[in-house]
Amino acid sequence: MKLFKLANTFRNDESGAVTVDWVVLTAAIVGLGIAVYGVVSGGIQDLSQDIDTQLTGQAISTSFE
Repeated sequence: MKLFKLANTFRNDESGAVTVDWVVLTAAIVGLGIAVYGVVSGGIQDLSQDIDTQLTGQAISTSFE
């Protein structure tokens, strides 16, 4: 009988379940961030190259004509 009571107490104990939930949730968020970075990185690189080209071609006027 004592073994069954111990087994039921162990089965109903949920003190570590919250930690497991947070670990899974954090891992999902990190995985989602990595996936978003993989999708967006190419566009960001192209956009930064376009900005560099535009800024390099700008002429700075040194007079108030």
